[in-house]
Amino acid sequence: MKKKSVRVVIEGRVQAVWFRAWTTQEAQRRNLRGWVRNRPDGTVEALLSGAEADVDEMIEACRQGPPAARVVNITEHPAEAPEEPGFGYGPTA
Repeated sequence: MKKKSVRVVIEGRVQAVWFRAWTTQEAQRRNLRGWVRNRPDGTVEALLSGAEADVDEMIEACRQGPPAARVVNITEHPAEAPEEPGFGYGPTA
């Protein structure tokens, strides 16, 4: 199974719409490792790591997000896999 780790920055109406909690729930359901956090510029950033197919599926899910979100863009950046197990909230950057 091929592994993949990426850092994504999600733009649009993505804060104060339950995006971090939704991302955590969806990432845990896919057995991903990493974190999600709000950024001061109004975007959400996430580190997604796991099986390539599961990471790709999670990125596609983030394009929609929770019902109140309005995603306009997602930027992907290669990343190192996190050392810590599990998926959770990171501090605001």
